[in-house]
Amino acid sequence: MNNDILKVLYSKEEIQAAVERLGKEIAQTYAGKTPVVVGVLKGAIFFMTDIARAVDSYMQIDFIDVSSYHGATESSGTVELLQDINTDIDGRDVLIVEDIVDTGRTLKFLLDTFADRGASSIKVCTLLDKPAGRAVDAESDFIGFKVPNEFVVGYGLDYDEKYRNLPYIGVLKPEIYTNN
Repeated sequence: MNNDILKVLYSKEEIQAAVERLGKEIAQTYAGKTPVVVGVLKGAIFFMTDIARAVDSYMQIDFIDVSSYHGATESSGTVELLQDINTDIDGRDVLIVEDIVDTGRTLKFLLDTFADRGASSIKVCTLLDKPAGRAVDAESDFIGFKVPNEFVVGYGLDYDEKYRNLPYIGVLKPEIYTNN
């Protein structure tokens, strides 16, 4: 796997430092509240777990699975709900935890969905923000890193369901995904 990586953007240690910083910001924001923290599967699973442990306050945890990439390197433009949350969020504070905000389509879909369900507030925590890829207006409240417009994998992010288990975030060599 490591041989497929062009360069490492963020080391395990840099990611952990960002998680600790974000955990403190989130704890301050939700002091005295119990937000529903919704992890977006599958990419955010590692980040979600680390963020949950870094936030020193009450929370409920749930997961949602949506897809817009369908195994490709670019968004299809259509967001599909694969698995919904189990928590009633009417009147609740919701924190969406994403691995990466690229086109913004998935995030916009989630923001609209949770607003329609009556969430009293919706905030977004993303490990990676890729503003160059943005196709719709969808912004995050808590950002780990701004990333260049390159195809990144690791720490939950994948290509064709591979590379999620890398402990760092790296740029995938183009020949890996252009030859398939």
